[in-house]
Amino acid sequence: MEFETIRLERVGAVAKLVLNRPERLNACPPHMAVEIADALTLMGKDVRALIITGEGRAFCSGADLAARGDRPSPITGGAGSYKALTEAYNPMVAKLAKLGVPIITAVNGPAAGVGCSIALAGDFVIAGRSAYFLQAFVNIGLVPDGGSSWILPRLIGKARATQMMMLGEKIGAEQAENWGMIYKAVDDDKLQDEAMALAERLAKGPTVALGQMRQNLLKALECDLSGALLAEAEGQLKAGDSEDSREGVLAFLEKRKTNFQGK
Repeated sequence: MEFETIRLERVGAVAKLVLNRPERLNACPPHMAVEIADALTLMGKDVRALIITGEGRAFCSGADLAARGDRPSPITGGAGSYKALTEAYNPMVAKLAKLGVPIITAVNGPAAGVGCSIALAGDFVIAGRSAYFLQAFVNIGLVPDGGSSWILPRLIGKARATQMMMLGEKIGAEQAENWGMIYKAVDDDKLQDEAMALAERLAKGPTVALGQMRQNLLKALECDLSGALLAEAEGQLKAGDSEDSREGVLAFLEKRKTNFQGK
């Protein structure tokens, strides 16, 4: 399928989704959010890891509501933003969260606004040292969206999340790593290679189990211990019935390397 605002590429079992509006620093209009959600459906059942990155010198500079006439105005107030969030951006974030394979986000420049939310949707966030994360909403009198108010306090605590949201300050890649907000910061020229190496490593893993880990971690962020224990048991039921689980047990008993097939 041809897309207007993104590219979807394949390298073996790894899919690479590239935000592709470099002339706008990959600003994300509602249509891009819809295309991202569509790409997640179309990328194929044999995909075992996903990389998300940006074309050019930015990851994503935030929403671009002007692109399709959805910019809020003094007349409509926030109605345009509400419509774009509920119909485009929020479904995209929810679909990223429910994806059954690991996500690596390779943050190659500014990740602002909803771009910050997309970046932090990765299970592994790798950022080039020149990259930064920005909750810019306060500068235009709006509130963070795209799930930022949910994920940020869970990643870095309420105090630092409040700092990012209410002061609108840039958080550089190394500071983000020190805060525990991202997996790691790397030299800019090594970013894509590092992301691909990690994606290929994950793509050789037990995909069913990795997908269940994603869901269990998400569940554990919003439930009590009893709920987490039940989610683990249910996840173990699904993973234990997978071909990869049987291969893992056999490899252990036969004292050989595993050969997971993602099934």
